[in-house]
Amino acid sequence: MSPRTLPPAWRAHAARSLPRYTSYPTAIAFEPGLDPARARDLLATLRADDVISAYVHIPFCRRLCWYCGCHTSVVHDYGRVGAFVSTLLQEIDLWADALGPHAGAAHLHFGGGSPNALSPADFLAVVRRLGQRFALRPDAEVAVELDPGRLSDAFIDALGEAGVTRASLGVQTFDPDVQSRVNRVQPFDLVAAASDRLRRVGVGAINFDLMYGLPGQTPENVAASAEAAMTLRPDRVAVFGYAHVPWMKKHQVMIRDAELADGDGRWAQAEAADVALRAAGYERIGLDHYALPDDPLALAARHGRLRRNFQGYTDDPAPVLLPIGPSSIGRFARGFVQNASATDVWSRAVEAGCLPVARGLPLTAEDILRAAVIERLMCDLTVDVDAVCRSHGFDPSALDDAVAAAATLQPDGLCRVEGRQVSIPADAYRLMRVTAACFDAGLADAGQRHARAV
Repeated sequence: MSPRTLPPAWRAHAARSLPRYTSYPTAIAFEPGLDPARARDLLATLRADDVISAYVHIPFCRRLCWYCGCHTSVVHDYGRVGAFVSTLLQEIDLWADALGPHAGAAHLHFGGGSPNALSPADFLAVVRRLGQRFALRPDAEVAVELDPGRLSDAFIDALGEAGVTRASLGVQTFDPDVQSRVNRVQPFDLVAAASDRLRRVGVGAINFDLMYGLPGQTPENVAASAEAAMTLRPDRVAVFGYAHVPWMKKHQVMIRDAELADGDGRWAQAEAADVALRAAGYERIGLDHYALPDDPLALAARHGRLRRNFQGYTDDPAPVLLPIGPSSIGRFARGFVQNASATDVWSRAVEAGCLPVARGLPLTAEDILRAAVIERLMCDLTVDVDAVCRSHGFDPSALDDAVAAAATLQPDGLCRVEGRQVSIPADAYRLMRVTAACFDAGLADAGQRHARAV
């Protein structure tokens, strides 16, 4: 395998601002002022045989990485974190009390921020409360995102005691110069030791996050980081492009525009990572994930069971995703909700005994139809539009305009339209969001608030 250069006809497409389509409609469309009673109405659609999932957002870090686009803050006084945990436990109880009968929790996912900003004891308390109140299933996945540079042995021991099954390490890069430029210094030996210790305490699956587009990155050092990562044999790897939005994330002013690669350079870096990962035996999953052939994500992709949610690609089949913590987003059969982002606003709502939702969006039948088409394109790179329309009770002509828009991409080689089957060629996978966007009825109103396609 050899890296491909960015075809000239694709440059304009690669520079487009497009959603990542972890949901449809995207969070930009969520409406403010959602009444918590609406969240309870959405919960009422839960059936007794439905499994549930929960996403827990920890909005704290022990260090501020300059590339970060997450909702987080650095804390130096653990008293503030301890108070947050007390409120978080109350929120878990509020959601549990609002739920009707269900078949238990199949997935718990901790993100942030950095969940290892919590003390080991507090993390254990949160996991235990979730397990008790949401009836954690014996085969449940419990996944935690971690900052390996601030990961103590005591916290790793707590992960093992809590029954965590998957840990995702934010590696990003192993190049020391790039690490220094983004304030994320964590030597290879530190990550290797953390990976080994995690496995020894029983965390059976390890994920790595890598990045391209950071200041100082080149195709050569991106490939070198990927190759180094592969020596530790993570089960999954995600490769994300840096989104430079200093007007939204003020700390990103520490990264100068002149240090960043142009579109061709970003493509070359992403291509270098792809070649290195596939040469090491990893299967490409959707847009930006890779997995060993026997990993559940690879199996789900192979058998048409791959899903997309706010954490990226998943094999989680649950129809309900509960939001826990500030800014966390929940998904229900008929709508989305998002908790208040400001920690103080979130805290006041919880302490008043209210579900802390602040934004949301009820879904129309057409939203659900379009979401289904977009998800299949993002997961399978192909979709039978007629079949999806019929399965959702729509006439096959309902998405004629979208299919016609996709057909205009054929001359550039971004997709193929054969009757009502829309497919993305394997060599155009990195631009799959361009084709998916043809089915997005609200994209024109989004402006430049999304990440670059590459």
